[in-house]
Amino acid sequence: MTDAVRVAAHAKLNLFLRILAREAPAGYHQIETAFALLELADDLVVTRTASQVALTVHGPDLGPPEQNLAVRAARVVLDATGHKFGVALELTKRIPVRSGLGGGSSDAAAALHAVNALAGNAVPRHELLHFAARLGADVAFFASGAPAALAWGRGERLFRVPAPPAAPALVALALPPVAVATPDAYGWWDEMHPEPAPRGPLLLEADAFTGWGSIGRLGGNDFEITVFGKHPPLRALYERLAGTHPYWVRLCGSGSAVAAVYANEGLRDDAAMVLGEKHQRLIKTTTRAVAAPGPGPG
Repeated sequence: MTDAVRVAAHAKLNLFLRILAREAPAGYHQIETAFALLELADDLVVTRTASQVALTVHGPDLGPPEQNLAVRAARVVLDATGHKFGVALELTKRIPVRSGLGGGSSDAAAALHAVNALAGNAVPRHELLHFAARLGADVAFFASGAPAALAWGRGERLFRVPAPPAAPALVALALPPVAVATPDAYGWWDEMHPEPAPRGPLLLEADAFTGWGSIGRLGGNDFEITVFGKHPPLRALYERLAGTHPYWVRLCGSGSAVAAVYANEGLRDDAAMVLGEKHQRLIKTTTRAVAAPGPGPG
């Protein structure tokens, strides 16, 4: 067994996102969505130590370590394997926080796999996925290793689908920064839908994910109306991005990032040049057509 492993924690896009119903009395929401991975990724190095779980973050302040999802994920695996050692987590953040790109959830999934690798993969895969679902709905997708998947329930019920072709993507964030907490976004949706009528699922054709043109026809993101209403700069950012003629453009999850996918790198780079970085921060990346690699030597 190795003493250190490194793993990339990739960001995700929600290709569409529909809120189907609100559970009573718990208040959770039943959703239907499709996830796809981006090349944009945090970097996590996990090193075996004598005891405890320590976290070092290179990037923005993520708050108390005990509340960090990656720390909680590491502790779940250590609990399951009898606390035979501790770990030091070194996390380099590249995915913007509170952007809807799933950075925290992806970090947690990476920590699950990394700590399990240090434990000689003592926790079976199906149990690791169960841990992921308990940590958070999006964590299950990242832990699955799939480059794309349909999701239902709270987002933890997954069906792997063939990933669309890799394509150039542009992630845009408004300046000054806008942070959207997912619970707030759901709360705003609840305000607009005090007694929501149950909605049926989409009827998806077998070739729905074979190209970005067909993905663009799947539907939108139900958070866009509410989040754009609360944050007009995000609506303006969406409209500017839509004006650059992408295949696909959406609010990312519950926000605050907006992403677009283009036919080629030239169109994406032209869009970045037209938009500039005076009113938005831009990240050039690519969608992934293959699964993310697991932990490797640290």
